[in-house]
Amino acid sequence: MCAAGRRWGRRQRALLWAVLLAAWEAAWGQLRYSVPEEMPKGSFVGDVAKDLGLQLPTLRDRGIRIVSEGSTQYFALHGKTGHLVTAERIDREQLCRLVEKCVLRCELIVEGQMQVYRIEVQITDINDNTPSFRQAEKELRLSEMTAPGARFPLAQAHDPDTGRNSLQRYELSGDEHFSLAVQAGPGGDQRPELVLAKALDREEAAFHELVLRASDGGDPARTGTARIRVTVVDANDNAPVFSQAEYMVRVPEDVPAGSTLVAVTATDDDEGVNGQVKYSFHKISDRDSELFYLDSETGEITVKDDLDFEEISSHELEVQAHDGGELSDTANVVIAVIDINDNVPKISVRSAVNEISEDAPPETVVALLHMQDQDSGANGKVHCSLEGDVPFRLEKSFEDYYRVVTARELDREQVSEYNVTVRAADGGSPALQSSAVLYLRVLDVNDNAPVFMEERYSARVAENNAAGALVLTVRATDADWGQNARVRYRLGEGRVRGAPLSSYVSVQAETGALYALRSLDYEQVRELRLWVCAEDGGAPALSSNVSVLVQIVDENDNAPQVLYPAPAAALGSGSGGAWSGVELAPRWSEPGALVAKVVAVDADAGQNAWLSYELAKATEPGLFRVGLHSGEVRTARSPLARDAARQSLVVVVKDHGRPALSATATLSVVLAESVAELLAELGSAADEAAAPGEPGGSLTRWLVLAVAAVSCLFLAFLLLLLALRLRRWHRQQLLPPASGALRGVPVSHFAGIDGVRAFLQSYSHDVSLTADSRKSQLRFSASASCCDTLPARPLPDEPAPLLGDEDPAGAIPVDPVTPSAFILLHDT
Repeated sequence: MCAAGRRWGRRQRALLWAVLLAAWEAAWGQLRYSVPEEMPKGSFVGDVAKDLGLQLPTLRDRGIRIVSEGSTQYFALHGKTGHLVTAERIDREQLCRLVEKCVLRCELIVEGQMQVYRIEVQITDINDNTPSFRQAEKELRLSEMTAPGARFPLAQAHDPDTGRNSLQRYELSGDEHFSLAVQAGPGGDQRPELVLAKALDREEAAFHELVLRASDGGDPARTGTARIRVTVVDANDNAPVFSQAEYMVRVPEDVPAGSTLVAVTATDDDEGVNGQVKYSFHKISDRDSELFYLDSETGEITVKDDLDFEEISSHELEVQAHDGGELSDTANVVIAVIDINDNVPKISVRSAVNEISEDAPPETVVALLHMQDQDSGANGKVHCSLEGDVPFRLEKSFEDYYRVVTARELDREQVSEYNVTVRAADGGSPALQSSAVLYLRVLDVNDNAPVFMEERYSARVAENNAAGALVLTVRATDADWGQNARVRYRLGEGRVRGAPLSSYVSVQAETGALYALRSLDYEQVRELRLWVCAEDGGAPALSSNVSVLVQIVDENDNAPQVLYPAPAAALGSGSGGAWSGVELAPRWSEPGALVAKVVAVDADAGQNAWLSYELAKATEPGLFRVGLHSGEVRTARSPLARDAARQSLVVVVKDHGRPALSATATLSVVLAESVAELLAELGSAADEAAAPGEPGGSLTRWLVLAVAAVSCLFLAFLLLLLALRLRRWHRQQLLPPASGALRGVPVSHFAGIDGVRAFLQSYSHDVSLTADSRKSQLRFSASASCCDTLPARPLPDEPAPLLGDEDPAGAIPVDPVTPSAFILLHDT
């Protein structure tokens, strides 16, 4: 019971150590499994997901794949279960014919995590091969003089299986003269030898037939046979002897085919046929038989095919020399293959991304690379580097793995894509190199605002444009890509003359074309100052503004407007409109005397508003002239007695536009010597203007009476004011003299009627006398008395001030509409 308990405890500890070993290997990213050879495709190998602690959604979402070291993929990962299964039927003898322990290695790549897990799968042997002899039949020639106990080496059987499934024993049957002895070789192999148990007698038996059986330890066991025919010959007492027991030769792996590697020699002291030595391979593998050739006559060993250090670094051959009497000797030939730098470093891209955002931080992993060189020593040491000035660098991950990471910030606007060349070079002389190209496209981030082609825009648009006319086109570019570079335009907020700016112009969102929505008028708006905003399509969007100045160009679309004399339409309709203004010109006027001034304006600007005046028509040609630029009407000569008292002048006002626009002004000038003559002329003009049955003359009389009445009322008001002043003065006289109340009172306040007359003479009086109360004007100078007859002397040269002209000293303008503005005139 105690022994059973101890065995149970040891078993538990062994199981615990096995579990801990598996957990340690899984934690360090390496799994080991075992599977028999010749398993069908899809056979279970191991539960990778469970052993690595990976969830099944991770397997499907993060891009997990199996990569084998060789070109053939022997294993695959079942995506639904996470099991490692066989992808091909595996033959251990084909894969590992020179290796006792057959282990296949693969790697599990988790692309989303940039993780690598190593997996080792040991391929266990099954008894699928039968022991076989290279020669199914062998002939031995033995001298009848051979002493019992002599040993003769036999060809060994070959079984590719390993362990118990390999060759285990030999058996000999067929003749009592011979027995079998099995010797252990240096490597533990069994070497059969034929032992002469009983002396031979050629006369008794010239031939002996033997059968050599080789069996493995499988269940059931497999057996191979070889027939041995022993011919008894005459005596041969000297065997060949090699010059050395072992031949050692070192050759480079690039030795050309047909080259002689070594020549073995053996000598035999016998003569004749018994002394003729021939050479043959006694022990050689199948692969060595394909690589080497032994000349049976000369003993030269030549190479038949290219050697490969990476496949087999050393070859051991056993050469036998035998004479004509079947006596032999053996020697070992060791051919050591020297490695040369004949393998280019291999770059394998285990995982890589094709796109990266330009705002990716430094140290972002973009690729996982595996470097491998099958050479040895310095020839197999790989150095990696990146070509060119690229914002990436290499980091060694572990063993032969490297990561390509970003070294600095990326800028898609400078470089939008990269072809990163990874170069690997070994340490050979000369070094061998290989390269791999990683294509990487940089994804855009909205980090650039639109930029206008010009700092500011300006355009000139002629007024009276058609609605919808193109003004100008603004253009902005965005260095980003795709939606982030799609620029749209909009108009900034603003107002023009109280109206929204958007009612004047609009901007096309896609093209940046600026259109006028209405016909523009230079006389209302001289220029438009606005802002146009360009906005890209990023999230969030970036924008920039540019100022736009639209200048309205004036056109000659306004004719001159006559302000004085007032047009006939402004004064009223009727035949009296011809006398829109009456100007007085004394008959004794000298040449150049100012008669009137035509005042006109033009709403246009510049050349279109430059005005010139011309006398188009006159009752008496040559009597008057008009200033070209001033519009002043002056006498060209002194009036003559034969000149008509009433003169009608038509003045044309033109601008300098193309084509020029014009307007006309009609002036009525009365040539008179006195006011009575002027009134007579005006009265006759009114009578002539009035049609039969119309109250034109009576209206003038009523107007004169109205003026007289108003003058009388004004005179009464002055008298009343004077009486009030006298009464106040009288009260002040009753006060004591010390009061000084009358000090500083003007003497004119007590001048009586003479003072009033002097007061009235200090003003000028304008009277409008016409059948139409809005027409015909008459002017008197300030020196004329309202109570005396007007003297026959010249009137002032300058006309009464109109429309902003400065009044002459002492002149009081009279409103033609207000009745109180008329003064009654007394003519003695």
